[in-house]
Amino acid sequence: MNESFENITVIKHPLVQDKLTTLRDKHTNNKNFKELVNEITLLLVYEATKNLVLTDKTVETPLETIQSKTLQGKQPVILPILRAGIGMVDGFSSLMPAALIGHIGLFRDEETLQPQRYYFKIPADSAERQFFICDPMLATGGTAVAAIDALKEKGVTQICLVCIVSSPEGVKVLHEHHPDVQIYTASLDRQLNENGYILPGLGDAGDRLFGTL
Repeated sequence: MNESFENITVIKHPLVQDKLTTLRDKHTNNKNFKELVNEITLLLVYEATKNLVLTDKTVETPLETIQSKTLQGKQPVILPILRAGIGMVDGFSSLMPAALIGHIGLFRDEETLQPQRYYFKIPADSAERQFFICDPMLATGGTAVAAIDALKEKGVTQICLVCIVSSPEGVKVLHEHHPDVQIYTASLDRQLNENGYILPGLGDAGDRLFGTL
């Protein structure tokens, strides 16, 4: 199904898919849900960071001096979309402990149904850094588009989105607004329902993470 979208990479690794099955299960409690989100994120990050640029660095091993590889430029920035995106930060930090962490808070206006920004904090030199936006679910695509809009207003050009489940509708919206942004996800699900929830999905990720069902 993802072949019709150029802007998405679905990670089909067996460990990702196995953990995703348990994550979807309505009987999975919030403790296990948090752990699974963290584990799946770590595996997604491995793939999402594969194009980071490397440079040479001289290091001394216990036996000799060599030229080895290290990340080039400034450390990337992890940008969770509040609140559910917070559940993915530890997975990122496990592999990129030196990465900086920004935050963006968005809510949907009940009258216009458009995302409204209530909090946004990123490093002053963000235009020089790679950004990884994280949110467990890409549903309608509205909040993801708003987050990317905010970054581009600050001059950020290197952006990708990491989510656990996504909808075709959300992928299409994101591609229409930001065709340069690549999506890394564990699943491209079937569709959205009339209330904007992903089917089959995994429910409300924020509620399941924080026990606010």
